[in-house]
Amino acid sequence: MRSHLVIGDLHVSAYRVPTDRPEADGTLSWDATTMVVVRADAGEAAGLGWTYAPAAAARVVTDLLAPVVRGGDPMDVPGLWTAMVRRVRNAGRTGVAGYAVSAVDVAIWDLKARLLGVPLARLFGLAGPSVPVYGSGGFTTYDDDVTTAQLAHWVHEQGIPRVKIKIGESAGAMPARDLHRVALARRVIGDAAELYVDANGGYGAKQAVRLERRMRDHDVRWFEEPVSSDDLAGLRLVRERSDADVAAGEYGGDLVYFTRMCAAGAVDCLQIDATRCGGYTGWSGAAAIAAGHGLEVSAHCAPNLHAPVAAATPNLRHMEWFHDHVRIEGALFDGAADPTGGAVRPPDAPGHGLTLRAAAAERYRVV
Repeated sequence: MRSHLVIGDLHVSAYRVPTDRPEADGTLSWDATTMVVVRADAGEAAGLGWTYAPAAAARVVTDLLAPVVRGGDPMDVPGLWTAMVRRVRNAGRTGVAGYAVSAVDVAIWDLKARLLGVPLARLFGLAGPSVPVYGSGGFTTYDDDVTTAQLAHWVHEQGIPRVKIKIGESAGAMPARDLHRVALARRVIGDAAELYVDANGGYGAKQAVRLERRMRDHDVRWFEEPVSSDDLAGLRLVRERSDADVAAGEYGGDLVYFTRMCAAGAVDCLQIDATRCGGYTGWSGAAAIAAGHGLEVSAHCAPNLHAPVAAATPNLRHMEWFHDHVRIEGALFDGAADPTGGAVRPPDAPGHGLTLRAAAAERYRVV
């Protein structure tokens, strides 16, 4: 079936949303998150995509991507994706330009599904009826009371049976507090829920190995970025010596990145972020690479964006229910998912089912 409509234009805006309290992980601190939103139009229909990136990504969409997408057939997403990737060659395929490509790709897929009148998950083809989620937050800036309240909400109120906290505080300089917070988390969530930790590359490899041994007393199942994702040998060392599964991949911007990580034996589960790796088109390629290496994948952040494609991925383990992005997507979009019970179902509405609340978004607009 061919579309009788072509893409008229891309409209892009950037929104900066403050955090509800100071946040930090092992290697970075922040007080706001910027989201770049793209709308792709074809006749009366519109598709929506977004990425969490600097506002500069909006300029990439306007200056570089819109000219190669405008007039294109929204049914031919892979061809448009290829044209965008070629267009940003000299701007850098990964990083800000790649984030811009990701947002546009998602917008075009959403547009295609809306033109066909089908949910995106059905357009992709479901691998399962729902997507398991894990609660993610537990920032290193949180005191014990805030950490306790957040974890208890996820596990005991919403029924999410897996949660993650940040460790590696001050680039690994505070291991005693890291271990204290891991013990606290286990006490709060009880024995039945799975406990995950994320060091955001804050440790050295042997330091991470030593700490993982001490965390075994608290049954930590997932050790994310124990060392920098650029240190594939270090990730493999930690993986080989750990009971916890080692995960990384959230910074991947192209298929070469994911291929190297998988081929190095660096992870037990590959993280993929569709807002960074080239949208839903890039996600599908990365998931296939993981499958070829016998690995499962996990969706990094942006839960409402990931739900449709995650539901269509046979080798999916779960999706991150990330505190910051849950707040933003819930505030700025109608149609946000409900994680009660520990899983979300893709919307039955056409596309990904989300619409921007223009009035709510306007108060945060920067571009």
